[in-house]
Formats: sequence, structure tokens, C-alpha cells
Amino acid sequence: MSAKLLFTNTGLRWLWLALIMLIIDQVTKQSVVALMDYRESIKVMPFFNLTYVHNPGAAFSFLADQGGWQRWFFTAIAGVVSIFLVVWMAKTPKQDKLIAISFALILSGAVGNLIDRMMFGYVIDFLDFYVGNKHWPAFNVADSAIFVGAGLMILDAFRDSANSAKQSDTKQESKTKDSGVK
Repeated sequence: MSAKLLFTNTGLRWLWLALIMLIIDQVTKQSVVALMDYRESIKVMPFFNLTYVHNPGAAFSFLADQGGWQRWFFTAIAGVVSIFLVVWMAKTPKQDKLIAISFALILSGAVGNLIDRMMFGYVIDFLDFYVGNKHWPAFNVADSAIFVGAGLMILDAFRDSANSAKQSDTKQESKTKDSGVK
């Protein structure tokens, strides 16, 4: 398959979305670094702050208190996952938009956080939602893209499952009609 066909007839046609989300992620992170002091928090709404923090761990600061090995561990995982996502996108037919979009979003988030880990040894987080004095762990645009991409992937799986069940019912009805059973 030629390169042009690869980028028009497969899920790779959604790489533009991954690139846009990656740019938004990196611009927002660097804006926070340039405009805020570390650990500074700016109240935006009664349930939302911009709070500049570093996360050397994974989601919810998992393994953040380790000696530094986790930087390379999570870097390797993000690199491998990114390669797999590009391969899956290349194997996804262009009609399968929802799964291709989910791959693009997850790819953008994985690469966005991978860049942070490689450059700084931690991920820059700044979105801080809370209720009362209970704060959700801070996150960033890359984390949001991964979350939305995973949600779309789950939605696609349910949709495919429902379509498979419908096709199975249709085939069964067709067999019943063909056999003369009433």
C-alpha cells in the first residue's frame, strides 16, 4: 500500500487529531510553567483551580515516591504503547472512525506525557477539580485525551457488540425462513 493510501484509507487519517491535541497539551503545560510558580494555585471556579504541580509517577501519582527508576519505566511503556497505537491505526479501516479517533486521542496523550518525562523526569499537571476540601488528583490535557480516548474505545466495543448481536439475530431469522420453520 502506498504512503498516500495508508494515510487516506486507514485510521492514520486521524493523526492530525493526535498532532493538534499534542500541541494543545504542550502549549498549555509550557504556559503554566511560564506564568505560574511551582505549587501555585489560582482559583477559577468554586470547584476548579489551576494548580501547577509535578507528577513523577503515573496516574494519581502511582509510584511517585520511588527512587527515580519509574521515570524510565513509564517512558518505556509510553513509547511502546505509542508504537502499538500507530500500528493499530494503520490497520484500522477508514470506516472505523470511532476506534481510530480513540487511538489518536490516546496516542496524543501518551506522547504528550512521554515528552514531559523525557525532558523533565516528571509530568506537568495543572487541572485541579475539587468538592469542598476533597481534591481530585491534578491532571493535564494529555491525561484528558487518554481518558476520552479510552471512553470512546469502550463505547466502540459496546457498539460493535450490539451490532454483532443484531447481525446474529438477522442471520438466525434468515436461516429460520430458509428452513421453512415457523
